[in-house]
Amino acid sequence: MPRWFRVLGLWLPVAVAVSAACGITYLGVQQSYRSNLNDPQVQLAEDGAARLDAGATPASVAGSPTVDIRESLAPFVLVFGADDSPIASSATLDNTSPSPPSGVLDAARKAGVNKVTWQPERGVRIASVSVAVKDGRVVLAGRNMREVEARIDRFGQLALLAWFAALVGTLLTGLLVERAAARLKRTEVA
Repeated sequence: MPRWFRVLGLWLPVAVAVSAACGITYLGVQQSYRSNLNDPQVQLAEDGAARLDAGATPASVAGSPTVDIRESLAPFVLVFGADDSPIASSATLDNTSPSPPSGVLDAARKAGVNKVTWQPERGVRIASVSVAVKDGRVVLAGRNMREVEARIDRFGQLALLAWFAALVGTLLTGLLVERAAARLKRTEVA
């Protein structure tokens, strides 16, 4: 059997294991970054809904200052009526209050909470959490995902580089071990 076939036969299981380890690591880190992105919104939406249930005004729940969701990474709060009409907002996009995609608010009313990523405009992605209020209103808290997505992209590039380096490194190691074994075998024969 040629030396390359022996090396590849030993290396392929290692390559599969390295690929799986790099893939699992990437997915774990990506999911951690992405799920942590919702933490402020969960708190803002739940607290806002509780405040509305306790009699607070929508404007006090939305708060201020107004956040330009294209530029700012700051969290924002929107309050919608039972008919999905915007009641109060601390967010703007092109000088108007943004609205989530159709069905987001209804899903929050049915489940109590709804976590959604949406894109109101190209280049603007929002991680949002919507919480239903007892009277049918919905509090939506969101924030721009730009920085977290950039972090995920950078980590993805590093994971890809590590994967490639590990594959090349393990293949070269296999070749060196095979070469050393062949030399040892020739030495023993002579």
